[in-house]
Amino acid sequence: MGKLAIISDLHVDINGLNAIALERIGNYLLEIGITHLHFAGDIANTADETLETVAQFQQLLPTTFHWGNHEMVTLIGEKEIEGYEQDAFLNFKSYALSEEVLLVGVNGWYDYQFAENPDLTKNKRLKDLYWYDRKIHRTGSDPVISQKINRKLDEYLKQLPKDKRVILSTHFVPKREFIIQHTGEHVRWNQLNAFLGSEDFGKVIDRYQQVEHVIFGHTHRRFEPKMLAGTWYHCRPFGYYYEWQITRDFVFDHQLVEKYRPNKLRSVLRDNRALYQVHKEEHLLKELQVGMTIIHY
Repeated sequence: MGKLAIISDLHVDINGLNAIALERIGNYLLEIGITHLHFAGDIANTADETLETVAQFQQLLPTTFHWGNHEMVTLIGEKEIEGYEQDAFLNFKSYALSEEVLLVGVNGWYDYQFAENPDLTKNKRLKDLYWYDRKIHRTGSDPVISQKINRKLDEYLKQLPKDKRVILSTHFVPKREFIIQHTGEHVRWNQLNAFLGSEDFGKVIDRYQQVEHVIFGHTHRRFEPKMLAGTWYHCRPFGYYYEWQITRDFVFDHQLVEKYRPNKLRSVLRDNRALYQVHKEEHLLKELQVGMTIIHY
């Protein structure tokens, strides 16, 4: 029996994870018996740094990956986004974890189904104004791209050997149960749900009972595993440093804030950089424990 670790949203550059920090993470994974590591997108803001990170982990244990939206900014067109030529890159490709279990990777995408208002023009305008993905150059509208991916997912799962158990990794949200509807002062964030994923992606998975687990991130929210239509769904992204539980503990323990607002913490942490760096190094693996998914196979 093996142990698969899947990490989404590692963001090595934003989180300031240097080679030493990555080595600590890799050694910890070995210590707890991980036999395969997979990254479910947003490893870094560039494809080059993503590939360097993957290569570093490959020196310690078998490692595969697929893209998230952050890497896609530095990729050239659909060929590199959907068909990047690298053995460890899994997009509509599988990796045999054992004779019985396949790890399948699919980048995924979004189609505004989780939006309050699915209007194409409104959401495209919102994306062009605020969303990081406005920098990505893709062919077609987001709903058209997503529909194409969802059809391909159906075709891909249909041709897999029926005697194989499947663990599927994607980046974007496939089920409405993982979409937060904000209220009060945060209600405006509901607009950005448009860019989190595709409900139709999850509906495709519903047709294939051999898919035992689905792991994803992107939302930067952690949830308890949920069994939906016979499949376990896992969303435990690593996320940005200012969203971490260890960061929340730091600012409260040192009485630096009265209310925890992650997006407002960066200046506070800069002003206390040296002290926070010590705390971060000391507790990084604690955050990793709650910011990754482990599946026995």
